[in-house]
Amino acid sequence: MQDHKIFRTEDLEQMETRYRASFVNSLGGFKSVVMIGSKNKKGQENLAIFNSLIHIGANPALCAFIVRPDVSPRHTLENIIESGFYTINHLNSDIYKSAHQTSARYPRETSEFDATGLKTAYIGEFFAPFVAESKVKFGCEFVQRINIELNGTSLIIGKIVQISVPENCILDDGFVDIEKAESVTVSGLDSYHTTSKLARLSYAKPDKFPEEI
Repeated sequence: MQDHKIFRTEDLEQMETRYRASFVNSLGGFKSVVMIGSKNKKGQENLAIFNSLIHIGANPALCAFIVRPDVSPRHTLENIIESGFYTINHLNSDIYKSAHQTSARYPRETSEFDATGLKTAYIGEFFAPFVAESKVKFGCEFVQRINIELNGTSLIIGKIVQISVPENCILDDGFVDIEKAESVTVSGLDSYHTTSKLARLSYAKPDKFPEEI
């Protein structure tokens, strides 16, 4: 049997800050990784990468992400609160390096679109910018901020109001095949991965073991 190392609370507390962040972030397994596009009312565009996107519900269509403590300027959060709108854009293998670069702390007056070479796209009358190179993307309207006192983070909840998905990636039952759309995932803070599907399984019932569909 393979040897395992056991860590306890006191071990985590004694770790160097960046080591601990990398270690704990890796424990949750593969996660969604997206770029969030926003703009303030002066027209200043912003783009930032997040690995904390979660599904909240389908009716209404809601999603959320975590914003870290306000120990430094949070341009994405500021723009969302001010304008009420933002976009969520999937990464793919052509743009993941540029997406990662958006995590750099650029000054407010610098657009991460310009700094990383990513192109803006505006769809209809939606206020916030989308990433043109992203294949799966959707626009959100800000609905709620929940402050988490335990560590000073905030959960930002948005209603999905506009969606752009390649038509050939939408299956007959509504399933969006993000692997076909070449979306990538992330482990920890900086390890990017393509995916290989094992199977889709039927709805689980107590009297029937799931089957591949």
